[in-house]
Amino acid sequence: MRRAYFTYANGSREAQGLAYARGHEQSRIREPEEKGLVNEREIGLGELLEDPQRTEALLRGRRGFLRAAGFSAVSALLSGAGWTPAVWASATPDSVLARKAGLRLLGDRPLNAETPAHLLDPSVTPTSAMFVRNNGLPPRLTANSETVSIDGESCLSPRTFTVDALRCKFETVTLQLQLECGGNGRAEFRPRVPGNQWTTGAIGCPRWTGVRLRDVLNACGVREDAVYVAYVGADLHLSGNPDKRPISRGAPIAKAMEAESLIAWEMNGAPLPIEHGAPLRLVMGGWPGSVSGKWLRRIMVRNRIHDGPKMGGSAYRIPCTPVAPGTDVASADMCIIGSMPVKSLITSPRSGARIRAGSAFEVRGHAWAGDRAVARVDLSTDFGATWQTTTLEAPANRLAWQRFRGRVRMPTEGYHEVWARATDASGTSQPMLVPGWNPKGYLNNAAHRIALQADA
Repeated sequence: MRRAYFTYANGSREAQGLAYARGHEQSRIREPEEKGLVNEREIGLGELLEDPQRTEALLRGRRGFLRAAGFSAVSALLSGAGWTPAVWASATPDSVLARKAGLRLLGDRPLNAETPAHLLDPSVTPTSAMFVRNNGLPPRLTANSETVSIDGESCLSPRTFTVDALRCKFETVTLQLQLECGGNGRAEFRPRVPGNQWTTGAIGCPRWTGVRLRDVLNACGVREDAVYVAYVGADLHLSGNPDKRPISRGAPIAKAMEAESLIAWEMNGAPLPIEHGAPLRLVMGGWPGSVSGKWLRRIMVRNRIHDGPKMGGSAYRIPCTPVAPGTDVASADMCIIGSMPVKSLITSPRSGARIRAGSAFEVRGHAWAGDRAVARVDLSTDFGATWQTTTLEAPANRLAWQRFRGRVRMPTEGYHEVWARATDASGTSQPMLVPGWNPKGYLNNAAHRIALQADA
């Protein structure tokens, strides 16, 4: 069932509501004759696979979702990663696009796609519903891809491990961990900021299997002057220059040493898919996903804050003190993002659904709070005038999201919204409006809203 997400431009009150209710499956429909609606259409990955000839014409057209040469760029990306462009004509099991057919494509070079909220309803995020975030191009896997080297200024005994060696030498653990892009919600910042225009779908909480990063680091020895742990992946820079890295980030030594920081080789009980970092990746739940490097080849124990690509300037940084929207901020005045803020997502009902007026129905979803636990989630059906609490489940383990459930009723026919507001264990709640404008659009944790139509 297709849902329309309308951008408000002098439209009706209902159009306004649909424009500002967050969490729609965003299929923006071009209807020039309809006054008050911005004529824009966005295409899901599933639709791209249905008709390759029509898709190529659409992508090359003036009003297509992707920019010029989008189709050929996607094909080139797939070929470079070991896939064939035939995926457009036939959805094969080995194709990342076939595996992610329900996701919304944000960009083709690098490939980035987000998940509609209703596909995130399961307690454990299915691999097929996990968002895709790339900074470069996925690598070609070789026999040497299944090794990771541990070194750096603060590493006492540098070593290299194969996947088999990691399995044999260290305890294998499975944890459910939240992974969220730091720019999740970027599309709502005003003035607009550059980057992938994520709405609510750059979040997931699958089960990851691997070994604790701290066990591997301790086996190699960590000097007392250790400050940071950084990664280098095998992904390729968009320029094609083998001497350039698309991203190399990391986290403070204390975060790396947490029991929930993993070197993982499985996701939901199966080997990591290529788009999620096969054969090895880092997973450091609760912090921006950029610290959880994919296609892991090297881990460095640094005696200073890491200085790799996407560590400086405005990348994964916010102003150290609040700034007015649109302000130019000097690099020296930007601070690195750490723990993510408290947040919630309504996953059922699906935004835009029709319900029966006067009948009670269940609202459910997930809440998470970076390094902290969630203490409560409240719902409002009257635009925040009153709130009712929900039943909140405990997390599967630390740094997993938490399921919430509540029953509400819409007493009258017409347009309604449901809002969700989470509060973390420190007492900090989600704001009602987009908070803390920053030059790259990070850390939007405004309360989630869905739109509903109540019928007699």
